[in-house]
Amino acid sequence: MNDKFQELFEQYDFSLTDAKVKAAVDKIVSDNFDRNNEKAVYSKILSFIDVTSLNSTDSADSIVEFTEKVNNFDDNFEILPHPAAICVYPSMVPVVRDTLSEDIEIAAVAGFPHSQTFLEVKVAEVAMAVMEGATEIDVVFPLGKFLSGNYEEVYDEIKEIKDACRSAKLKVILETGLFKTSEAIKKASIISMVAGADFIKTSTGKVGQGASLEAAYVMCSAIKEFNSKNKAEVGFKAAGGISETSDAVKYYSVVESVLGEKWLSPELFRIGASRLVNSLLSSLVGDEVKYF
Repeated sequence: MNDKFQELFEQYDFSLTDAKVKAAVDKIVSDNFDRNNEKAVYSKILSFIDVTSLNSTDSADSIVEFTEKVNNFDDNFEILPHPAAICVYPSMVPVVRDTLSEDIEIAAVAGFPHSQTFLEVKVAEVAMAVMEGATEIDVVFPLGKFLSGNYEEVYDEIKEIKDACRSAKLKVILETGLFKTSEAIKKASIISMVAGADFIKTSTGKVGQGASLEAAYVMCSAIKEFNSKNKAEVGFKAAGGISETSDAVKYYSVVESVLGEKWLSPELFRIGASRLVNSLLSSLVGDEVKYF
């Protein structure tokens, strides 16, 4: 580790052990779940969701159909808020742009799902997605470089991608299920935020271990500390395996407890999970709903 990053990490608190993180999460859920497990919160969570289609079988026709479901959401569920964004592969951004009639964000993934391609390719992918109409970019954190201790390369890569985003927001996907410790998750979070991330995100949903409440707690704690030092407002996104209403309420409780009420908005809190919409709608209407 070079002196630059040694000095950076010395500014932050790394006293949280994995055991302390688990205890803190358990307490948050115990203290807040029952209070938040109600319909007003379910409705609010709907407005935080990035509905997502990232499949090998995606085609222009299937993405048009998917986008039309977003367009028709208000007609089918008029008293409920619509999702925050629709997230697709870069090549599908023009399809969404030309089909979408709702005023929501268009997100595209980059370096997805493993970040194992040339930086020049990632930068071009991001620039082209933004040119075609993406207003948000979800890029995969270069985990291999990070685990090898090449923090300078990680920082430079994220910063270059951030520059390519221009006015689009950048969400950096850490893939926290592949980290061994809370300390590593926090270091990755800090590097991402210092390099310009507008959001830090748990997972791609394409590896076995997706989001966890413990990772969410560490990331939210890092955001809080970063914000206090830099007067910034970095958002948090949970993704990967969050499909039940009860799970979403737990993540909501963690964000509320660590970051406060201000973060309970689509501008600063997202959940990437199309299937979760069905669960939330079912919980709200009291009958099984399969919309997405």
